[in-house]
Amino acid sequence: MLILSIDTSTTICSVALHKDGTLLGSYELFTERTSSAMLTTLIDQVVQHTGFSLPQLDAIAVAKGPGSYTGLRIGVSTAKGLCFSLDKPLIAVNTLQGMAEQIRPFYAAQTPRKPILICPMIDARRMEVYCALYDTAGNETVPTSAMIIDETSFAGELAAHTLVFVGDGAAKCRPVLGNHPDTLFPETVISPSARQIGVLAADAWQQGRFEHVVTFEPFYLKDFMATTPRKLV
Repeated sequence: MLILSIDTSTTICSVALHKDGTLLGSYELFTERTSSAMLTTLIDQVVQHTGFSLPQLDAIAVAKGPGSYTGLRIGVSTAKGLCFSLDKPLIAVNTLQGMAEQIRPFYAAQTPRKPILICPMIDARRMEVYCALYDTAGNETVPTSAMIIDETSFAGELAAHTLVFVGDGAAKCRPVLGNHPDTLFPETVISPSARQIGVLAADAWQQGRFEHVVTFEPFYLKDFMATTPRKLV
């Protein structure tokens, strides 16, 4: 199957094309703000440069969140637009699961003293992060939540596991939990990427896990909070 994947959960805008779960091509832009025009250009390029056309796609996959409200809205609306115009199914993948998948195979091959759980984190505000926990088989053990990090965070999980913290939100966690003997903070940079969304979307395709294109909405996790601009005096 030929799947186009989109991830605009954060300031990184990425698209990828996979055939039967194998990466054919991808583009990533590290920008302050994602635009619909920018995303559409990347989609056209990755499809054309790999020798295909949009009608040949079998499905569209998108990172559903959590993440940036604006970024998720752009990514999901673009994915839904493609599904409508091309009459293709929609697959949605949790952004945090995609992040965990980047590093999961490495830890799956280890024989640690304690079972390992991978904790991908996306920076929210102040000491808050969006996070979840996944085992080395890729199963979600603790669902996605918004968490304020303090010394008691993950106390129950750390009693029986080694936790691997990744993502930009891990920087908040490291000063608080970095001295715990069962926490790991790899130097490898893990950011949301359409590459892993495509891999997980291939599994979803095999299992027939598709979204209803009309009613599907991004997984914002928290309500959007707009700020009132200051008046210029």
